[in-house]
Amino acid sequence: MSTYVPLISSGVAGPLGVLHLPRLWQKVSLESQGKLHPDYPGIGKGYDAMVLAALNLSEASVREFIKTRPSYVAFEAWVKAQPGVKLDKATIYKNNTAILGYIHDDATRKTILSAAGLPDDGSVNPGAVDLNNLDDWTTFHKEVLA
Repeated sequence: MSTYVPLISSGVAGPLGVLHLPRLWQKVSLESQGKLHPDYPGIGKGYDAMVLAALNLSEASVREFIKTRPSYVAFEAWVKAQPGVKLDKATIYKNNTAILGYIHDDATRKTILSAAGLPDDGSVNPGAVDLNNLDDWTTFHKEVLA
């Protein structure tokens, strides 16, 4: 069976306007079917945890619902229906700002740039969203195209 590198960027939002939520859905969906590339967690301690905490969603309930194989639109409808969910504009803005403003530590940046064959000379945007995209593309190329 094939596994897949998640290629939805953390910088993408669905109709609710929550950055990273579509990527979270994709990763957990792939994981629930045993199709997520082994280098990726279904729900990790970074952006995944940030979004779940911001929206007041439990990891267990998200995993359980995703086992039903919902479309992304159905997943957002489920999110909206959760008791205690936080989807007000201020919460979404704060979450999105945190995601866009996150900068990886030096070691992570160096590892990602090195794997992509790029120098760590300040010429690449240091934002984690952009570096994570580069990491995804590098892994996809290595695993699928090369």
